[in-house]
Amino acid sequence: MPRSPHVSPRIAGLSSSVFSRLAASIAQIDGERFPLHVGDTWRAPATGAHLSDFTEASHPGMHRYTRPQGHPELLAALAEVRGCDPARTLVTSGATGGLSAVAGTVVDPGDEVVILGPHWPLISGIVRCAHGIAKVVPFFDRLDAALAEHGTADKAVAALLGDAIGPSTVALYINTPNNPTGKVLSAPVLAALAAVARTHNLWLWSDEVYDHYTFAGKHLKVSSFAPERTFSAWSFSKAYGIAGARCGTIEVPDVPGLWDEVRKSAMHSVYQAPTVAQLAGARLLRTGDDWLAESRAAYQQIGWWAADALGLDRPEGGTFLFVDVASALDPALPDDEALTAFLLRCIEQGLILAPGDSYGPTYGRHVRLCFTSAPPDAVRRGVAVLAGLLGR
Repeated sequence: MPRSPHVSPRIAGLSSSVFSRLAASIAQIDGERFPLHVGDTWRAPATGAHLSDFTEASHPGMHRYTRPQGHPELLAALAEVRGCDPARTLVTSGATGGLSAVAGTVVDPGDEVVILGPHWPLISGIVRCAHGIAKVVPFFDRLDAALAEHGTADKAVAALLGDAIGPSTVALYINTPNNPTGKVLSAPVLAALAAVARTHNLWLWSDEVYDHYTFAGKHLKVSSFAPERTFSAWSFSKAYGIAGARCGTIEVPDVPGLWDEVRKSAMHSVYQAPTVAQLAGARLLRTGDDWLAESRAAYQQIGWWAADALGLDRPEGGTFLFVDVASALDPALPDDEALTAFLLRCIEQGLILAPGDSYGPTYGRHVRLCFTSAPPDAVRRGVAVLAGLLGR
């Protein structure tokens, strides 16, 4: 049996950070920085919902544990505003904690989870930490072409998934609006994915943290297509700009006993989301509509401006652009070295972007840009740097 200093290969093989290979160069930036690499917002939370707005006098017990499944006040607000069934809803430490609890509940060693790529970077590590196998299938960046070629969503989805689903596959991970492409999946595509899940008896993991930021089309809940097998993840981090508060939710399918199993998985890892963050979440749900509307309008305006400036399709939702930079890479270098060299050229001009290979193994010639992580004027200056490097 392995002994100290042995570390499990499934942990040793994970990246410590999406930006670890660039950290030293980022630290040496002299002058203005354009930090467009992290998925966050420049906007302060809504008035009255800062954690500093909550006091022990007005909320006795705010520094104590609350119920592991969620504070009663927040569960009531979720039911009132988002229509969540408290009997099937679990408050978690962000969507990250929620999806980790789901993976810990339904993934056995050697099980495969098919992840539609490009994908949120942490989901593959979540699968691996649960002793599963993350199987990334290029999807969002190829969907429009597949629909044009095959004519129907059923045929396009079948063509894109190919033979990715096998006897060891237990779940399919979907993120719409998508991080990083900004793609919003339509009803026919979601129905086709739901049909695939039923045919192969898979769980659906639906990551819907950007549901409020849909700029074109309409966000549709995956659970409305396959309620009996869909876990829905959501987060106050992205919706209301309180990422540091670590508060989100998982809605569990109506399967007898399943909610309690997910609750046990979450309880034995992070136990509960911070109590004060849950109190802030309840207030945001009830009073944050104006903030949401302002944020949506501001995000759409700068996101569409950035896409136009770079000659890209406008994002349908989310807070990112996924940019193919192959034309600016050194063809004499392997893709990973060429991408690092390009990112370092960006950093020399103060621009920080995320490397595309963090979003799936076939995206080593892409970068991700978050158009909400800095004020709009700074985003414009950062985009101008990227446009210059790409000759656009």
